[in-house]
Amino acid sequence: MEYLSDKINELLLEFEERLGKGANFVRGEFQMVRAGRVNPAIVERVSVDYFGQSTPIRQLGNITCADSRTIVISLWDTAILREVCKSLTAANLGANPIDDGRVIRLIFPLLTEERRKELVKQVRKIAEEGKVAMRNDRRWAMDSLKKASKEDNISEDEVASVEKDIQKLLDNYVASLDKLLANKEGEIMEV
Repeated sequence: MEYLSDKINELLLEFEERLGKGANFVRGEFQMVRAGRVNPAIVERVSVDYFGQSTPIRQLGNITCADSRTIVISLWDTAILREVCKSLTAANLGANPIDDGRVIRLIFPLLTEERRKELVKQVRKIAEEGKVAMRNDRRWAMDSLKKASKEDNISEDEVASVEKDIQKLLDNYVASLDKLLANKEGEIMEV
């Protein structure tokens, strides 16, 4: 996939980088969806108003899993326990925070079959949004290729070859996303 034009090589590298960022975003979103076991990533992005700044909980303390259904948050500054509880309640994570004066516990209920099906729909939606973003990146790459071909007088054969490479890259990333989705669905439906 080495081409004569530096612009085309840069274009392909940037396209692949964009696809990688999209795939990483989807992976991160999948971590936020609870399967049979809780994951600290579920609460990491919840933000709290800390001295006038919106601060993610992961920067305010330690987040651990006590067991397969319980997340424990140990804050470094216990003065903000109430504020963190309010933020966790507002985030609607599926568990109510329990404040014992030192730590906050989130005990998640067992997943019902109905809830599992809702979560599968949610991860499918996340995966589809990721695929749409990747297709938009492909459109950007194709438009950039056309512009570069006009500026640099690149032959139609080379443009067609680059278009095939762009499509091949997209297909590879979409296939990896489909595999990731199938794994996550299996994880969610596992009892």
